[in-house]
Amino acid sequence: MTVFASRFAFFSRSLSALGRTALVAGCCLASLPAMAATVQVYAAASMADSLNKAAERYEQQHPDVEIKPVYASSSTLARQIAAGANAAIFISADQQWMDWLGKQGVELNQRADLLSNALVLIAPSNSRQEAFVPDRDHPLLPLLGEKERLSVGDPSHVPAGIYAKAALESLGQWQALEPRLARASDVRGALAMVEQGEAPLGIVYGTDAKVSDKVKTLGTFPASSHPPVTYPVALIGNAPSDEAKALRKWLAEPEAMNIFTTYGFEAASDHDAAE
Repeated sequence: MTVFASRFAFFSRSLSALGRTALVAGCCLASLPAMAATVQVYAAASMADSLNKAAERYEQQHPDVEIKPVYASSSTLARQIAAGANAAIFISADQQWMDWLGKQGVELNQRADLLSNALVLIAPSNSRQEAFVPDRDHPLLPLLGEKERLSVGDPSHVPAGIYAKAALESLGQWQALEPRLARASDVRGALAMVEQGEAPLGIVYGTDAKVSDKVKTLGTFPASSHPPVTYPVALIGNAPSDEAKALRKWLAEPEAMNIFTTYGFEAASDHDAAE
């Protein structure tokens, strides 16, 4: 065999091997799943359990979508979104912080009230305190020991605390109880203080009490004593993705609503899915 023929045969074998390698690599790449589209949902801390379950259900049905929830007080989330956080959907625990976000120039699309909740008084599950419905004739202060405090979300910015303040003012108890408050950064923090025995009583949402086996509900504040506890939802920005729009629509549909009601929420009166 000539030197030329020998080199030609070598290069032919090399090219054939490279071709096989490329074919195998191509097949491997073709078998890899496409990257899922990410939808970040910024939601009030009180929604953590129910929204995690809803997200799990949605992802099972839409494997091309990954939902990334971010939980905190509505005030914290609204400020983060206003500062440029990459939120696709925002679910607030009150109207105030959704309104505030819009006033910051953030575009809110397909806004509607999604869910409603109740405001309740809780105690540790092993507490001897019996059922107690707060009203003008039954003040909370006598239930607290000399150095004990009432756990609430911080009334200066946390929706659960804002509702609590409104209820206590309506019942004529705010002035007496304000100095005795243990203020938490969100409603789950208020719940945790009671769970851990740091406070003998707390004011949280009914859904928070429902998911904890470490507390018991003593009574529900009269609905007339505070503004309705509503959860508005909206798409964020002027160009929401198709995935975000589809998820936003599904959150208001019966399948998702059934999950939320299992955790103690109720459907808001105008929760119909946006077109």
